[in-house]
Amino acid sequence: MSKALWGRIQVKGGSRGVVGGLALVALGLAVAAPAAAQNVICKQGQGCIDAPRGYTTFTPDVPDPDPQGILPILIAEAEVDPRAAFDLGMRYMRGDGIARDPFQAIQWMRRAGEGGNVQAQAALGKLYLSGLEEMGADYFEAVSWLERAAGNGDRESRELLVEARELEQDERAWQSRWGYWRQRYTSPYWYSTRYYGYWRNGLYYYY
Repeated sequence: MSKALWGRIQVKGGSRGVVGGLALVALGLAVAAPAAAQNVICKQGQGCIDAPRGYTTFTPDVPDPDPQGILPILIAEAEVDPRAAFDLGMRYMRGDGIARDPFQAIQWMRRAGEGGNVQAQAALGKLYLSGLEEMGADYFEAVSWLERAAGNGDRESRELLVEARELEQDERAWQSRWGYWRQRYTSPYWYSTRYYGYWRNGLYYYY
């Protein structure tokens, strides 16, 4: 501050003038001070915003549901061939090449079964008999699919159907057997069953 300005402040108000003058000077400096530097943050598909320097955002990483880029072709094949629908259901169940999704697995397995695929019918009978993860057992769905598979010649489904019907009226025996089915027909079954086809060079081939 110049001596001349300091002198004028003292003359006008003594000590009070000094304080008031200093307040005015501080106010002037605050008004004259440049605004905090801004950054422009742009995100694809979300536009741009002005944000102060140091502003951060958190965007969680979302796993790619189709890291190999094979899902469109698998779906196209599954829509016309029950064998491919069964394979796609298995891939969803295992998370093989695509993101694991039990709900989608069941939908595609049902499509395969409704298309007459005996392996899918038998698999659905076992799935509904034992339950899957948070989904409990469904006796009527299990019997429905086991009947279809048994009617198409699947021996194991025929045996399971007889057993399930015998245990229907005995809740304690049912619960005991359900534990066995759950242990046998969850992970071991879903991860040991073979596919009908295989993926190679952008095409789907059947064994």
